[in-house]
Amino acid sequence: MFYALLVVTLAVALATSLLVARFFSDAITKILNRIIGPELTDAWRKYMSFAIVVVGVSGGVNMWEIQKYLQNGREQTMELNGPRWVVEIYRTAIDTLSQISWVMLLFFLCAMVAYVIMRVAESNRSSRQQQASNNDDSNRDAS
Repeated sequence: MFYALLVVTLAVALATSLLVARFFSDAITKILNRIIGPELTDAWRKYMSFAIVVVGVSGGVNMWEIQKYLQNGREQTMELNGPRWVVEIYRTAIDTLSQISWVMLLFFLCAMVAYVIMRVAESNRSSRQQQASNNDDSNRDAS
């Protein structure tokens, strides 16, 4: 039963992670397009999808929780019955989503900071260009 639980929790964590990576793929692509440009967007989107799956699976499959169903000699093990299967599968899905949410929060915070920096730089650049064009206009008027 231990091996079945391990395989099922791995499958649930993997499926959940892949669904979340697919769901956020368009949003990640648009954000990366704006921040780093189209030439690097695809590579970074693939990396983010990989990170979502790895963090989701590693966070969802909690070996310490699954080990309580192994026999350890003197210690009594918990029986793996129907309700415990449901609880373990639910815990796997929730833990997977929880870990992914931290990765996505970190990504979106970094993207927000990068976006603000880009906006400030664009604003400074446009104000400098406007000042330069005003100076050129005033020099022409003076002559």
